[in-house]
Amino acid sequence: MTQQLQRPQDRTLPDGDLVIGGEHRASSSGETFDVFNPSTGAKLCSVAKGTAGDVDAAVRSARAAFAGWRETTPLERGRILARAGRMLAERQAEFADVECRDAGKPKRQAVVDTVVAARYFEYYSGYADKLHGRTIPLGPDFLDYTVLEPHGVCGVITPWNYPLAIACRSLVPALAVGNSVVFKPAEDAPLTGLMLVDLLHEAGLPAGVLNVVPGLGTEAGAALVEHPDVDHISFTGSVPVGQRVMAECAKHLRPLTLELGGKSPHIVFADADFDKALPVIMNSIFQHAGQTCTAGSRLLVQESVYDKWVAAAKAHAAKLVVGDASEDLDLGALINEAQQTRVAGFVDQARESGVTVETGGRRPDGLAGGWYYEPTVLSNVDPLSPIAQEEVFGPVLTVIPFRDAEHAVELANCTEYGLAAGVWSSDVDTCVRTAAQVRAGQVYVNNFGAGGGVELPTGGFGKSGFGREKGLEALLSFTSVKNVSLRLG
Repeated sequence: MTQQLQRPQDRTLPDGDLVIGGEHRASSSGETFDVFNPSTGAKLCSVAKGTAGDVDAAVRSARAAFAGWRETTPLERGRILARAGRMLAERQAEFADVECRDAGKPKRQAVVDTVVAARYFEYYSGYADKLHGRTIPLGPDFLDYTVLEPHGVCGVITPWNYPLAIACRSLVPALAVGNSVVFKPAEDAPLTGLMLVDLLHEAGLPAGVLNVVPGLGTEAGAALVEHPDVDHISFTGSVPVGQRVMAECAKHLRPLTLELGGKSPHIVFADADFDKALPVIMNSIFQHAGQTCTAGSRLLVQESVYDKWVAAAKAHAAKLVVGDASEDLDLGALINEAQQTRVAGFVDQARESGVTVETGGRRPDGLAGGWYYEPTVLSNVDPLSPIAQEEVFGPVLTVIPFRDAEHAVELANCTEYGLAAGVWSSDVDTCVRTAAQVRAGQVYVNNFGAGGGVELPTGGFGKSGFGREKGLEALLSFTSVKNVSLRLG
């Protein structure tokens, strides 16, 4: 009999099991790890701590299920995913509530994430039977065509900042094109990922096509990346871990998609529409307490309006309210104490170097238990200093002046990252020329994020990674091109 975990007393939380071959089970070691509510620091539940043996069992299950899922018609695959998307939309409140407690994000942000997650199902389910190859004209003696084939068994490793949305971002296109998957959710926020696997099975996904092994990155995550029978890896996370994932995949000559860190700039010219730009720019850094890969953490402002923008950013940030995610305030908590300490360390170092802390810059008073940090605005920042070069992953905005368009582009491109950027100007020529020169996988002009952008390919240059998630490009990344050349007669 398959061993299972003792169920949590709070029945609004998912069972903390592994799911392998459609079965819920405990870790083969019997060990668990604790999951905490960032808003309070209190334990939410315990989850199975997957081992290398569990990963091996999950990979074998995925391999056994792959042939049947690949042969399932694209129409039927799409219908199963569409059904799952409708179910997720219907259970939006349930998923958002768990995401709120598990990741520490305010309720309205958790609701938006759930809406976006359901949108991935809607988008990719419709594409499942429309992903075509092409014919190549070689003359009357040949019929030459290409076929897009699934890789096989895909390993998907997701981060803790947007646990549900990023899981759907990778899992749904991988499944839509016929891959089977082993999924390792982040140990700091695994709960909605576990709920998602059960929902997909309820929607009709065959057993073994999607297997989930929660656990530590150094154990379950490493075992998945190292497994010789995994055909593709999709990893979203930090640069150091991404480098280790890439090195391991190189040993197996295995394709992978990496979406890593960012230090995204907003370039604000003097003629930008101030009233439209300000709330968007502030939201891009302070939503989810700055724990967003594409967070607009560098505000580059033309010198003639620099003081105005520093004052406005300071005033905006000072009005934001920090507190328990369940109260649906402006900012929730950081994911854990280590992240809180890391953010504080960056700001303390900057303060000691002479940076001006316009507002924030400390742990807020009166919020015992949770891992909070005040929304922070910094000026008088050296653009080559650590606070302006490294990903802080917290609610910290640096405001830096530039002279002209050439100088703005130089500053925008002076980090090792290249994930996203914003350009703000009323002059179309300025916008187009600047967007062309900024080195980033996504450039938003007079907006930032495009309302979720499920349709828009996202990915990076430099240390922000390579490959693309979202949009049609995500489907292509989960396939390989086969060319068939048939001589006639």
